[in-house]
Amino acid sequence: MSEIPYKIYLSESEMPKQWYNLRADMKNKPAPLLNPGTLQPMKAEELEGVFCADLVAQELDNDTAHFDIPEEILNFYKMYRPSPLVRAYCLEKKLGTPAKIYYKFEGNNTSGSHKLNSAIAQAYYAKKQGLKGVTTETGAGQWGTALSMACAYFDLDCKVYMVKVSYEQKPFRREVMRTYGASVTPSPSTETEVGRKILAEHPGTTGSLGCAISEAVEKAVSTDGYRYVLGSVLNQVLLHQSIIGLETKIALDKVGEKADIIIGCAGGGSNLGGLISPFMGEKLRGENDYRVIAIEPSSCPSFTRGKFAYDFCDTGMVCPLAKMYTLGSGFIPAPNHAGGLRYHGMSSILSQLYHDGLMEARSYKQTEVFEAAELFARCEGILPAPESSHAIKGAIDEAMKCKESGEEKTIVFGLTGTGYFDMVAYEKFHDGEMTDYVPTDEEIEEYLKKLPKTE
Repeated sequence: MSEIPYKIYLSESEMPKQWYNLRADMKNKPAPLLNPGTLQPMKAEELEGVFCADLVAQELDNDTAHFDIPEEILNFYKMYRPSPLVRAYCLEKKLGTPAKIYYKFEGNNTSGSHKLNSAIAQAYYAKKQGLKGVTTETGAGQWGTALSMACAYFDLDCKVYMVKVSYEQKPFRREVMRTYGASVTPSPSTETEVGRKILAEHPGTTGSLGCAISEAVEKAVSTDGYRYVLGSVLNQVLLHQSIIGLETKIALDKVGEKADIIIGCAGGGSNLGGLISPFMGEKLRGENDYRVIAIEPSSCPSFTRGKFAYDFCDTGMVCPLAKMYTLGSGFIPAPNHAGGLRYHGMSSILSQLYHDGLMEARSYKQTEVFEAAELFARCEGILPAPESSHAIKGAIDEAMKCKESGEEKTIVFGLTGTGYFDMVAYEKFHDGEMTDYVPTDEEIEEYLKKLPKTE
């Protein structure tokens, strides 16, 4: 047996005290958000009508490398952080690979995922600003659950618009949110003007993250004392999530390991961006080199089949324009079970890195993802979330390449959360009822034709 333990734990004193802003080391900065009316870069005062002021400052700061984590947030983090970095010895043995496989496990909290890292930060800044509450969207329900927990901690009201297909597929996730005091509405709904418009144009739609974002933003800007918060995509979210990668880097250094390949699932970019931040920073500064691989669902292939262009962040076209890899803001993915990855676009930071050739991307069909999830569960004893299972599939494929070549590479992937609220998906998989819908080129092209004209 290797001297490296199964689980590498950090002490509280080793937990990072600052978030890392990857943009500070990017030569090509992500393009600015544009005002949809003027097509000019959004100013802080414009964004502060939607977001908390402190979060707007973080969103727009491309130069400050490190932000101190407020004491109140650090104290909350200590309830479930540092999270363990686990050596997947049993999976390695099952695969017969010479590769060393590690996963950063973010499921050791009631929300069941990494989303709590940013939820508590955004709730803290809302409370600091003296707000009554916040609105948000959620896909799989992990972000909504995390935010409802954070709002309960700071005694804030929380209004969640949950993608309708996930609302129906995951009633227990919904009930956890309600337990923490949040109101949960299936989206699109008749509660908002934009929701009614989407329902009129797409009767019977199962919804999308883009739809839910539109509704949450409308509710925030039309309700006194509220602001909108987002669980992925935005620069501020990747900043908060950098604690994942920072802890991972410290843990690897602690046992004298260096990652060769870093893999994360990619929907909007919160988990992947957080995991890779310090490693990509080293790559950008020329200190180390890493292969970084984003894994997305074939049903919503923003990186692998999307276009790098300015687009609306939401289906209702009420949000600013972001330059990102997108399938078009009107794209509504098939109702696959990885609800947290059903977003039409990708983080501007990650999109720029991908465009510059600094990372790779691939997509998988959901049946092969669930095959990987089941293998992982049987080997490692953790039932993974469908979103996380995309990274598992990527890690297994890379490990098998090592088996074929005889190379001993170190693979690190993000296990974003647990799948105990996703049993309907596992049931469909086991009963042979899971399908692999992949949009055609013609379908994607129809949505890309409708991208806004910015020049």
